[in-house]
Amino acid sequence: MAAAPPLRRGNLLPPRVLVTAWSLLVLISVLAWVLTIGQASDMGVEPGTMGMGIPLFLLLWLAMMAAMMLPSVAPVAITWARWIGRRSTGLARAARTATFIWGYLFVWTAFGLLAYGALAATGDLVRDHPDAGRWIGFTAFLLAGLQQLGPLKNVCLRHCRSPMSQLMRYAQFRPWVRDFRVGAHHGLYCTGCCWGLMIVLIPLGVMNIAAMAGVAAVIFVEKLWRRGPVFSTAVGVVFLVLAGLAPFQDWLLPGLQPSDAPMPMH
Repeated sequence: MAAAPPLRRGNLLPPRVLVTAWSLLVLISVLAWVLTIGQASDMGVEPGTMGMGIPLFLLLWLAMMAAMMLPSVAPVAITWARWIGRRSTGLARAARTATFIWGYLFVWTAFGLLAYGALAATGDLVRDHPDAGRWIGFTAFLLAGLQQLGPLKNVCLRHCRSPMSQLMRYAQFRPWVRDFRVGAHHGLYCTGCCWGLMIVLIPLGVMNIAAMAGVAAVIFVEKLWRRGPVFSTAVGVVFLVLAGLAPFQDWLLPGLQPSDAPMPMH
């Protein structure tokens, strides 16, 4: 199989097409935020899965991931679209870029199954033993802090910040479902980079909009700011401090406070 051409000016998309691609990703993210905020306002912050079955939870989780992750993954998606360049028609480029995004979100949706299991287990535990929430919070913040400071975080963050060499390797993939595989492969790196940030939503509340916005901001800054790795380390230290406070400060654990009030659901 012949090697794919390198990234060069002849392969790049016209500026107006790049602007359209950026605008589309921003629009998807904004719509996902609107959907997530609307649903969160009805559900409130509760421990566990909040009465949702797996299909509904995964649908909402997918919207959350699109809202939180697409702003930071947009540069990689656009870089891949640049590689596609003039090798495809406008409609084909759009379809291939969308396939990349779907592959990326597919990995995060699969991670949502693990999140559902963790939420179900912690929710049951908190309902049976309310004081357990403090130690669940301690564990979540501790794991998040250790992950932020660990070697896996550094490896995955380097890939997410500078994916060009890996994208060039992807050019050797067989054409069949190549774009989906590229998106999924990048999603695996992103999951390895950000899973610790996601588990803090257990004590903070998986439907806590302020917490989701904060996590999304951290992800965006550590991936795109030139001092992102230093910022990532600082966030890890903060999580370790929060782990020390969690057993004594219930206000840090809104997502682990049992409630007997009925929860409105659409």
